[in-house]
Amino acid sequence: QVQLVESGGGQVQAGGSLRLSCAASGRTFSNYAMGWFRQAPGKERELVATVSWNGGSTYYADSVKGRFTISRDNAKKMVYLQMNNLNPEDTAVYYCAANRLAITSLKADYWGQGTQVTVSS
Repeated sequence: QVQLVESGGGQVQAGGSLRLSCAASGRTFSNYAMGWFRQAPGKERELVATVSWNGGSTYYADSVKGRFTISRDNAKKMVYLQMNNLNPEDTAVYYCAANRLAITSLKADYWGQGTQVTVSS
């Protein structure tokens, strides 16, 4: 069982930066691939970035590549999403997720409650 709590969302102007954090509980956190998803109003949930269990492999959606960086600290049971050069299209609720296998779809074993990111122009 893994419980996830996101933080770090907020409102920022276009071109600004935010760092999302996801705190995980559970003894087997390091066994899970982690990912960040987002869902904008009226749109389907989108996979933003993933990181493998040891941080050795990452994936980014084309829309965020070069601007977002995902990382994890297994000792602290934390996952981060550094978001730079934000634009209004990044406005969404961002969700942290954990999956026993590599995250390759919109499915995951565990989800956080989400944190709102709003980017104004």
